[in-house]
This record gives sequence, C-alpha cells and structure tokens, in this order.
Amino acid sequence: MNKSSQALLFAALIASLQPAIVGAQEQTSSGLEEIIVTAQKRAERLVDVPMSISVMSGEALEERGFVNVQDLAFAVPGMTMREDGPGVYAIFMRGLSNQYGTGALVGVYLDETPISLTGYDQLDTRYYDMERVEVLKGPQGTLYGQGSVAGAVRYITKKPVLDAFAGSIEASLADVSGGDAKETFTGMVNIPIATDKFALRIAATKEQGGGWQDQPQAGIKNGNDQDLLNARVKALWQITDAFTAEATVITHRNEIQLGQGYEEADRTVTVGTNRAMRLLPRKFDYDLYSLNLTYDFGGFELLSSSNYIDHDHQVPFTYVGGPATIWNGSLEGAGVAWRDITQFSQEVRLASTGEGAWKWTVGAFYRDLKKDFYRLGQTRSGATLTTGQVLIQDETYESSSVFADVAYRFTERFEVGVGVRYFEDDQTMFDGATHDAESFDSVDPRAYASFKLTDDTNVYVSVAKGFRSGGLNRGTTLPNYGPESLISYEIGVKGAALDRMLAFEVAAYYSDYDDMLRRGLVYIPSQNTLLSNTANLGKVEVKGLEGGLTLRPNDMVTLHATAAYTDSDIKEVNALNSTSIAGDPVDYVPELSYTLGARFDFDIGAALPAFVRLDYSYRDKVSYVDRTSYPLANVPQYSDDIGLVDAGVGLTWSKATFELFGTNLSNENKWIDPYHGWSNANRTRPRTVGLKVGYSF
Repeated sequence: MNKSSQALLFAALIASLQPAIVGAQEQTSSGLEEIIVTAQKRAERLVDVPMSISVMSGEALEERGFVNVQDLAFAVPGMTMREDGPGVYAIFMRGLSNQYGTGALVGVYLDETPISLTGYDQLDTRYYDMERVEVLKGPQGTLYGQGSVAGAVRYITKKPVLDAFAGSIEASLADVSGGDAKETFTGMVNIPIATDKFALRIAATKEQGGGWQDQPQAGIKNGNDQDLLNARVKALWQITDAFTAEATVITHRNEIQLGQGYEEADRTVTVGTNRAMRLLPRKFDYDLYSLNLTYDFGGFELLSSSNYIDHDHQVPFTYVGGPATIWNGSLEGAGVAWRDITQFSQEVRLASTGEGAWKWTVGAFYRDLKKDFYRLGQTRSGATLTTGQVLIQDETYESSSVFADVAYRFTERFEVGVGVRYFEDDQTMFDGATHDAESFDSVDPRAYASFKLTDDTNVYVSVAKGFRSGGLNRGTTLPNYGPESLISYEIGVKGAALDRMLAFEVAAYYSDYDDMLRRGLVYIPSQNTLLSNTANLGKVEVKGLEGGLTLRPNDMVTLHATAAYTDSDIKEVNALNSTSIAGDPVDYVPELSYTLGARFDFDIGAALPAFVRLDYSYRDKVSYVDRTSYPLANVPQYSDDIGLVDAGVGLTWSKATFELFGTNLSNENKWIDPYHGWSNANRTRPRTVGLKVGYSF
C-alpha cells in the first residue's frame, strides 16, 4: 500500500470518529455494552474519562494469541517498543522514545503493582486469565508518577469469585514456519473456600518450544525455544461487608538458549568475537507478592497496596559493529550479565465512590529498589581480543510522592478537574571503585474539563505535565544528567451512537518535551579519550492525531479500526557531541500506524456457536539516529514497514471450545527494530498456525 493510499485510509478513519478501543466491547443483542475502567484509580465509564485510552479484554488477548507486549504494541497504534529478549523492553508512546536514562517512559502495572523496575527491566507478563488491559496515552504523572511520561499500561487480572466453583483448561499446539512446534498449556480454577467470604483463584501457563532461530556455527537449531512457567495465585477474603483483603503471589520461570531476541534476515543469530561460541542461556525469573487491603466507608474507599518483587536475570549479550557502522566489522563483543533486583512499593490512597458532584483521589506512594549488576565479557577490536572484561554497577532508588486529583461536576453535563503530584527520588551508584549519589524532585500538575453532548458522548480537553528523573553516569569523570519534563495538551471526543451499535473516539495532542535524554561523548583530558555518557539533549516537539471505531450493526458482525499519526522532531540540541542534531526524527516513532478487524458470529445448527475473525495491523518504518556509530551516509538507520495479518475460526460445543488460529499469515520476515547495523535487532515472528482446545467446568 503506497503513502497516498495510507493517508486516504487514515483520513477516512478519523473522519468517521473512531475510538482507540481494540476488541474491548462486550457484545450484546442490543449493541455494545458500556466499558468500566479504573484508569483514574476509581471505577468509571470509559466514555467519562477525559483522556485517550485503548482497552482490550482478556478474552480478546487470548483469542488473538498475544504472547507479550510486542503483540500489544502492534495492536495499539502509536505504541512501539524495543525488545532485547524477554523482560528487556523499552516501551514508547505518542512520539516519546529514547533508550537512555534509568527510569521508564511508559509505566507498566499488574493490578496495583508497578512492574517497570527500571527503564530496561520490565517483568514479562503472560496474558492468561486477564480481565482487561488498559493503555493510558499521554503523561500520567499525577496518578502514576515519574515513570509514565508518555503513558501507562495496566494489566488487570481476574479476581476470585466468592460464590461459585469454576475452572478451565486449554491446550494449544502450533506450527512455527521454519521452526519448532510450540506447545502451550493453561489452566484456571476458582475455589470458594468459604462461600461469600473467602476464595482462591489459581491460573497457570506452561509454554514449550516455538523457536525458529539458528546458530549454525555452534550447531544450535531453533535455539529460541522457550521453557516457561507462569503461575498466579490470588486469594480474596471478604472480612466484613466493608473490609476486603486480596493477596497475590506470582512465580515466573523462563529459560531460552538463544534468548537475546536478535536475528539476521536468514533467521540466524550472529555472536560477536566467535560465531561458534555458545553463549549462556537467558534465564528470566521473578517472584511477586502483593497485598491489597480495601475498606469502604460509604462514599469513599481506602486502599493500602503493599508489593514486593524479587527478580533474577541472566542476560547473554553480543554485538557486531557491521559494515553499516563506522567500525565496518572491526569491533565486536559478547558475554553475559547478571541482574539481581528487589523492589518494595507501598501505596495508600483514598478515592470517592459516590455519585455526587465531587470526585476525588488522594494518596501517597513509596518505592525502594536495589539493583546489583555484574557483567563479564570480551571484545575484539581489529585483530586484538580482550577477555575478562568486568563491569560492576550497583544502584539504589528510593522515591516517595504524594498526589491528589479532584473533579467537580457543575451541571449534569459539565465537569472540571485538577490534579498534582509531588515527587522525590534519591539515587546511589557504586561502580566497583567509586560511589555517587544524586537527588531529584518535581511537581507535576494536571487540569482537565469535559462536556457531555449526550449521556453517551463526551468532549474533553486536558493539559498535563510528565516527569522522569535524571540519573548517574558511571565514574567520577562523567557528569550526571538531569531530569526530563513534558507538557502535553490534548482535545478529544468519545462516545456511542446508533443505539450503541457504534463506539467512537478521536483525539489530537501537542507535546513539548524538554531535556530529552540521549547518548553523547565527553572528552576526558586526563585520559586523552572520549567516553560515552547519557546527557540531556534539548527540545522535542510532538504533534499527533489518533482515532478508532467499533461498529456492531447486528448480533453477527463486529468491525473495528484504529489509527494514529505522529510527527515527532528534535527542535533544539544543547548537548555537545550529541548523537542527534536539530531536525532529526525521534527514534522508534512510526509516522502512521493503524489496525483493521472484523468478527462474524454465527450458529452451526441449533447448539454450536461459532465465529470467524480477521485482523490486520500496519506500522510505518521507525528510525534510529546515531552519528557517533554510523557514517553520515547511513544516518538514520531504519526498520521496515510492517503489515501483519492474523485470523481465527472457532466454535463452542457444550463446555468445550475449539479454535484454529494463525498469526502473520503472509509470513512477513521484516525488521521490527532499526538497530540491525549492530546485529542487535529483532524481526517479525514467522507465520504460526495452530489449534486450541479448551474445556470449562
């Protein structure tokens, strides 16, 4: 599809006033049901929330065979990411992206637990037994803190049911084109221990195989096979009518022989310094513990959320400065790193629950994170091989904040709200020789207003500030870097029409992004050398338009479409020896992305409900600019334009379900990532076709 056709399609979508709601609506014979979200940390109708939110139900996630956040990124236009293997993600949104700094640009939460540990340490999450996923777009600093400059992703898991025993099991076998078969087993059981008082819900996923990457020089075939187990236990205790306790324990174990995620166009993996060297496998393990205590005072609710994470990560790494770089193949490296991270977080908040004119949320948050990092590697520069290179980097982050958000409804149609968060962050670093420490703080406000044209149509405007802490460069010779900040303005409309057969949303935004972080070079006179560091670059300007549509004209047909257009450019560069200059595009930002989908529900005979679905997602190429690593003729580096087709057909027979599914049906083999000049980029997963069989009881 050429650019003109894409532009016309996008304009048609926006003109139709489409919502960024991806397969989220519950379907009824009378149209689309209302969606309830908790994006503002209180239960509200999606149409009433004055921000752009993409919502996907747990059933839609499972039906489409989503494996991780990479799949979600293709389903939510305007959202991209860089992946360096499971759990090493950097999520980007709304034209804000960089791979530097110690904090995340997009905060990720599992229920009430923050699982964005650092900018490159996100807990790998499986999508089984999810209630829904909410993707909040734009700065969420008031309610979600400094790690949500560009937005937040919220995974909401299903709660135990107090009055009914239920369960399900499912087995899936899939053929990966050119690779190994993938076996997936999932199960859930809900057990009311004491009816209406105490219940357990246990959900688990086991994945094996599914690899397609080879390292022929080392005799490794399908080396990215996964051996994964994710188990979640939730307990719900209704202590009194007003007081509830909910505890969650999650255990995650995953081991992958070729676990970097990188590959070449021929589906092979290139290992620096020695093509036949077998790297240690990637091991990604964590245990998560959460306790939420809730008391309903009638009109407002008190929540205490205590969370602890213990995460161990063995990370193989490799890089090759290939022909596209200034090194032209003369610089390579490989090795392994170990990350041990613990995080304790505590949030206490009060939120209104009534139907009065006032709606409000106040609270406080505390986080204590410790990260021990040890790396052992080797480098080949020309003909010289240097082994036994050790890097130590132990870090601590202690942060606290207080926040408030209040809205007042002047009339049945008109509402105004304001919010603010005060944040403090204390950091330390030990690099094996020297200690360093730094503190940062910020005040992040938000203001918004909405006007209901009808009960189901809402127009809103908002302005919000986002903030991300600065950080510490290794060693005393490198200066530390300061924080980033963002002011974003948004106007949008969302709602439903045609007796709720149609749901729609469109939003336009403008953002000023100051002191964006990038890598630069600093000259150290005493060493007569240039050292790489993270520095504040300058100013970025972002303009964007998003929209979506869900149409259900009858009980059988559901159509949906979403689209996003983003213009993100660097306007000023203040740092010396920066990798970028004014006028450059911002890395990892597609100009245009969209999704199209259709589902057809029907009955086979009198007792066999069935469906057919078809989904298409498209994303423009994304760029990467680095004038310190690439000659000017090779700047920028680009990924590919990517269009993916998924489909499924299924039926239900009594309590059993059967589904034949396929992902990437056209077997696209393209660069997702533009960093392939260093053999550090992933490609689209091969065509996968499989069968799922499930049983509910």
